Amino acid sequence: MPKFIPYKKLSKRKRRELDSEQRLTWGTVNPVTRTVKDKRAYDRKRDNRIEKYEE
Repeated sequence: MPKFIPYKKLSKRKRRELDSEQRLTWGTVNPVTRTVKDKRAYDRKRDNRIEKYEE
């Protein structure tokens, strides 16, 4: 079993290898769809829903 070496103590080359392995894939997660909508921004659909229920 290989010894555990803290990330800070790894050589620059090993750190690059580890970082590149972690960056390879997001799996099934699409990072683009994970954005949070700005509540203050104008949203035509949201404003329309509010007006319908006020009547």
